[in-house]
Amino acid sequence: MKAVLTERLNKSPAGPAAGAAAMWGSGMSQSREKRWCGRSVLCNLILKLSTWKAGARKPGGVPNGGSGTIRAGWRSVRRQRGRSGKLFSISPFNFKHLAAPRGISRRAVQGRVGPVFLKYLPALMVMLVSACGGNPWNSPYPAADAEKNILYSAFAERPKHLDPVQSYSSNEILFTAQIYEPPLQYHYLKRPYELIPSAAAKMPVVQYFDQNGEQLKDDVDPAQIAYTVYEISIKPGIRYQPHPAFARNEGGEFFYHALEAKDLAGVHKLSDFPHSGSRELTAQDYVFQVKRLAHPKLHSPIFSLMSDYIVGLKEYSATLQAAAGQSGLSDKDAYLDLNSFPLEGAQVVDTHTYRIKIKGKYPQFMYWLAMPFFAPIPWEAERFYTQPGLAEKNITLDWYPVGTGPYMLTENDPNRVMILERNPNFHGETYPTEGMPDDEEAGLLKDAGKPLPFVEKVVFSRDKESIPRWNKFLQGYYDASGIGSDSFDQAVQLTGQGEATVTEAMKQQGIRLETAVAASTNYMGFNMLDPVVGGVGKQGRVAARKLRQAISIAVDYEEYVSIFANGRGIPAQGPIPPGIAGHREGKEGINPVVYDWVNGRARRKPIEAAKTLMAEAGYPNGMDARTGAPLVLYFDVTARGAEDKSSLDWMRKQFQKLNIQLVVRSTDYNRFQDKIRKGNAQIFEWGWNADYPDAENFLFLLHGPQQKTGSEGENAANYSNSEYDRLFEQMKNMENGPERQHIIDRMVNILRRDAPWLWGYHPKDYGLYHAWYSNVEPNRLSHNNMKYYRIDGSLRAQKRREWNEPVLGPITLVVVVLLASLIPAVVVYRRRERSAGISNSGIQPLLPSPAHRE
Repeated sequence: MKAVLTERLNKSPAGPAAGAAAMWGSGMSQSREKRWCGRSVLCNLILKLSTWKAGARKPGGVPNGGSGTIRAGWRSVRRQRGRSGKLFSISPFNFKHLAAPRGISRRAVQGRVGPVFLKYLPALMVMLVSACGGNPWNSPYPAADAEKNILYSAFAERPKHLDPVQSYSSNEILFTAQIYEPPLQYHYLKRPYELIPSAAAKMPVVQYFDQNGEQLKDDVDPAQIAYTVYEISIKPGIRYQPHPAFARNEGGEFFYHALEAKDLAGVHKLSDFPHSGSRELTAQDYVFQVKRLAHPKLHSPIFSLMSDYIVGLKEYSATLQAAAGQSGLSDKDAYLDLNSFPLEGAQVVDTHTYRIKIKGKYPQFMYWLAMPFFAPIPWEAERFYTQPGLAEKNITLDWYPVGTGPYMLTENDPNRVMILERNPNFHGETYPTEGMPDDEEAGLLKDAGKPLPFVEKVVFSRDKESIPRWNKFLQGYYDASGIGSDSFDQAVQLTGQGEATVTEAMKQQGIRLETAVAASTNYMGFNMLDPVVGGVGKQGRVAARKLRQAISIAVDYEEYVSIFANGRGIPAQGPIPPGIAGHREGKEGINPVVYDWVNGRARRKPIEAAKTLMAEAGYPNGMDARTGAPLVLYFDVTARGAEDKSSLDWMRKQFQKLNIQLVVRSTDYNRFQDKIRKGNAQIFEWGWNADYPDAENFLFLLHGPQQKTGSEGENAANYSNSEYDRLFEQMKNMENGPERQHIIDRMVNILRRDAPWLWGYHPKDYGLYHAWYSNVEPNRLSHNNMKYYRIDGSLRAQKRREWNEPVLGPITLVVVVLLASLIPAVVVYRRRERSAGISNSGIQPLLPSPAHRE
């Protein structure tokens, strides 16, 4: 029916409105009209009101009877039908039954009804489509997408960096891991975590060499290893996503590598460039990205770490800085052709093979090859994005990534929505054919061997508040959800054995719970460069250390986990979470600065111990012993919603135990990152998700050379301890074993004494998934998981309709009451209009026939 209607509307020479009128007046029966419009009561009301409001006009626009004449005609019809005993009923699409008042022809009446009817036609059409369509009225998505293969998710904080050389936050890797392809990845299903090839054709070939360049055996003493070479071969035939940077004309010249201001006049986003192209991935692209780690315009958070390993990288940075200075290019518009500057530590062997050379032996380097830092970047993209005028339009690699992965970012409006769509050039990876013993029974191997990805599009909507996100999940508008403290009891219940499962209400909706132990830690950090919490001079640093220890005792993370995480966490005794080699359990694993071991379990020290430390720090009862002023500390957090007010109030009360006034300074996440990078925060709250399953990935967060301020590292606390740094250098290249564990224990004890962090807690992950969302296996180390997910769009559309049926009873009642209250006013108005119409036209009022007079 809809297709026929559209065709008739489009064929009408007078446009859609006239086409509709022609169709409705061409023989459609009254019963069919009522059936067609039966779901929209408003359309009948509007059409009848339009006829009541119509009035014939003389040429020149002079009223000929006014609206009251038509109303008189309606009354005449009603009386005539009433006398014959017939019920008054006029089809809203059939105007033949309109009786013309005396002095006005029926044609004039019908001629005025038509234009007024057409006046309301657009609004009527919208209401008819809404009423007759199958999409729920409250759906935030287009009706055309209801059953499509789209995954719907949400994000709270806008990503700051999508350039893989700079991106290092969890809200950023959510996107970058789907777009870029490093050489390696983690197996999606196997546990413990196992590295496998991604863009690489096979696992890297690792070779060891001594100082003279002689190759050594694999089991050689690490002390004899001067260099390690990783030779990586990539799969042939991999191609980049379509992008303007690759577009060439018929002569082979690039369309957009020499843009001028006039060329950018009508360009506001990347899609405004009409031409795009692609090319094959080469080994040179991986080497180019390794060089970008040292780019003077970019601030890679891992440059400090990698310059200690990749041969020549530190010197390469100095070379590029000198080249940029000699060229006279500003930081804003600088383009450095990195291909013109060789790097000893990263070299191309052939089109599909390259080598990375590192100092000594560093077993963890293999894990880095699974991260976006080592994903390929084509030189064409760098050349394209560094052209003047593009950065002002937010057309940068940070805004529009270029990759070979399964998805590409097609819309980036981080204040509203970000959309990933399938990369048409993706090389055809397949779903795993093996996993853990119970994966087949769990349905995780149903798609074994099938080409990836399954989902065509991923829509991320920005929702800052947790309650709206939760409600949209329950309505079916988000496919998965975390569980906030406010909704925990609604979603999760504990069995008699203490296992978590979904409540009956969740089961009835087909929602399931997936849990996993997170290889992560949430902590509160102190900026060691701050004179109050970090200290100045030897005595000042000792006093500041005791202050930090006192606060560590006072802030009760057992209570925090119970109240705000619903028990989904373990109070931390140090930086290393459970499940990572180096973590200690039991008495050996407690923090003796904060806890005592009592009756076989850790017990937090009494608040009196914290007050004693406060006095020793020079702040008896929270007052500065020198000035008598109260101690005021500043807590920097990311912008919070109303639901987080209680947790911040709780944190203030923890500090109040020591009579410390805690001032909360809230900001958005990007501004928060800038404050941390510049060292402008005093106390801050942050967390860390493991990049790879090794203690070094947590201990390096407090390594002195990795300070955030000045070195652009990941040591956000700017902590530095010479003994700790020495032990870190000794530990980092060792294989796991008793000797390494002994060194880790010494390092952790130093951290516990210095207390640069409140160690916080290690969270447990709970996730809820709808029945139409399959192939889900929680994996906190692997972030490129969207290519494995599958969505049943038909089931989702069905459930959305079931769960979002409009409740029209209350609305109908309100409308009826409102209309009833307007009846007296309408009656008075119609009498006045009728009298005015009769007097203007000279028409006598319709009177009952003599036979009906009393």
